[in-house]
Amino acid sequence: MTKTNMPIRYLVSRHAAAITWIKQQTPVDQVIGHFDSNLIQPGDTVIGTLPVHIAVQVCLRGGKYLHLELTIPSEQRGKELSLEEMSACNPTLTYFQIMPKKDDGL
Repeated sequence: MTKTNMPIRYLVSRHAAAITWIKQQTPVDQVIGHFDSNLIQPGDTVIGTLPVHIAVQVCLRGGKYLHLELTIPSEQRGKELSLEEMSACNPTLTYFQIMPKKDDGL
């Protein structure tokens, strides 16, 4: 993947319904199935459902993290959802700024 000086909007997903729904909501430059935080430059946006420790890497590198939120019924968890099923799960996209915090003696 070639890096330009313009910010890139990465969509990280292997789920067809999520890719379709997100592209209907917001511009996407590249869809990637496996995320490498080394791709991120200041101003880039990463869209998806990243684990917290990886979303932190996006933010620490100066990127923005746009999280896909779904309310998935327990009987549908772990299954590939159709676009219709996913749409019924009230999907939303929310920006998060995530930073690590030093251990406070937990």
